[in-house]
Amino acid sequence: MRFIMLMLPKGYEKAAPGAMPDAKAVAAMMKYNESLQNAGVLLALDGLHPPSMGARVSFSGGKPKVTNGPFTEAKEVVGGYWMIQVKSKEEAIEWVKRCPNPLDGEAEIEIRQVFEPEDFSSVPQPELDAEAAEKFTEETRSPVEK
Repeated sequence: MRFIMLMLPKGYEKAAPGAMPDAKAVAAMMKYNESLQNAGVLLALDGLHPPSMGARVSFSGGKPKVTNGPFTEAKEVVGGYWMIQVKSKEEAIEWVKRCPNPLDGEAEIEIRQVFEPEDFSSVPQPELDAEAAEKFTEETRSPVEK
């Protein structure tokens, strides 16, 4: 089973452009990431720049609308993620419990199971060109999986 672990650091929604965690927090997180990798459960991970450097595109009435960050209505934002492959949600939870406290502040890590192709086996599927489907699968596979 694949799970995404979403880091939701409190206050990150207000972080200035270019804000970086301190070296101690980065070192602790690197050690944690190494433990995930050494255990063979890590598929991918990335930290994200603050929302003040991002943009949102909303769709309403068929037209996209771009809003540059920061986003005043944001209460929780994703600061980074890990993609892991484990045997159960309980195992994913155990990995999250080992995560260092980011930025020595408050945070939450949300765990969400990723859909697998077999999850859709009971859903009627349109006819797909096998070559196009294989190309799509290859293009969307994460660099760690390749």
